[in-house]
Order: sequence, then C-alpha cells, then structure tokens
Amino acid sequence: MRAAFLAHSGFLVEADSAALLFDWWKGELPAVKPGVPLYVFASHIHPDHFDPRIFSLDDGSREVRFILGHDIKLSPRNLARWGVSPGTAEKCRCLRGGETLELPRAGVEALPSTDEGEAFLVTVDGQTVFHAGDLNWWHWEEEDNAWNRNMEVNFKTYTEALRGRNIGLAMLPLDPRLGEAGFWGPAYFLETAEIQRFLPMHQWGDFGFTRKFLEKYPAFTGRAVPVERTGQTFEF
Repeated sequence: MRAAFLAHSGFLVEADSAALLFDWWKGELPAVKPGVPLYVFASHIHPDHFDPRIFSLDDGSREVRFILGHDIKLSPRNLARWGVSPGTAEKCRCLRGGETLELPRAGVEALPSTDEGEAFLVTVDGQTVFHAGDLNWWHWEEEDNAWNRNMEVNFKTYTEALRGRNIGLAMLPLDPRLGEAGFWGPAYFLETAEIQRFLPMHQWGDFGFTRKFLEKYPAFTGRAVPVERTGQTFEF
C-alpha cells in the first residue's frame, strides 16, 4: 500500500485493487496508477476538506465513484453550480454515520463526526483504511465546560465502533491550534483501535506538532509516521 500526503487532510492511498482519494482540496494530485478504479471521498462540506473540482476526475479515463458526507448536498442547484453532469451525479453517494456501501473492489463504513459530515472506514485487499475527517476530540479553551464535556462524550460515543478493530492505516487529526488538548483525540483513537500505522493530518503546516505528541506519548512512536512536507509519499 502506498500513500501520498497532498495537503492538510488530503491523502491518496493506493492499494492493488483500488485508489482512494480523501479530502483533496489543495496540493498536486499524483498520477494514479492505471487500471484500477478511483474512489473519491469528501468527509464534509468545509472548504479545507471539499472542493467541487473533484468531480472533474470523472473524465472517462477510469472507473470513478464519489463517496460524500451527508452534508454535501447534491441538490440540482449545487450540481449546476459545481458543473456536475447527470452521468457524474449518478456516481455519487452521500452517506450518514452508521451507513455502509459496497463498491466493486472495496467496502465503506461511515461513522458520525463531532464536527460536520462523516469519517470513513474503507476495506480493500483485506486491509482497512480509516480517514477521520473532522471526527476528533475538539476541546477549545474559549468554550464553556458544558460544551467541551459534550464534545468529549460524543467523541467517545462515535469512536466506540472502532474498539478492537484492526486498522492497517489511519489518518487522524493532530491539530496544533488546540495545544496539548490536540493530543487527546489521536491518543484515544490509538488506544481504542488496533491501528498499525497512523498518519497525522489537519496540522495547518505545523508538522513539528507530531514530535511534541510523541514526546508526550512515546508508546505510540512505533505506530506514528510523521508527515513532514506536502507531497511526501509513504510505502507500507
């Protein structure tokens, strides 16, 4: 399995049977190997996770399917505004947390998010890939205690579906804007699921925040794969 970091929360993951594109809105998209379908995921409507140009990937060169968070509304007005043809619209599916989708070479399970949209579990070639989107333990000092407590409860509830799951590759938010509270979400994911490799995302270019996370949680060093630059590629 090969992964490329495109920018922010955007990744291209290539397995033998399919290519998985997650939350691409920025950064250069590498050439996708020929002969495999491209499954394009957009976790939610926020502009740092979704750009309508993803629909231009349905250019006739390969099989393409679009799996979208439920808040990306495929209304006639939006389809017209985004320049989505009727044929491309038929290749789109919006999922809510708890829903599943069987694709020709992959299976998809959606989890609810503590922000907008969904997170996605994708099984391909016997391996499971997880992209959290904005599912995270958000804790903002400027919010009151009730808001932060509700966020904690929701995060732990939504991630319960991952308990004990064997996940080969997980892309998880490690957001430096939260300070040390930014460690809580990925640490909880790694304690809850059997994650073999973890790629940090949503770092806003502060790639050194991974080092600070591992200084606090050295037990995760063997599973965390630091992201150091846009366009970086990884082989697993």
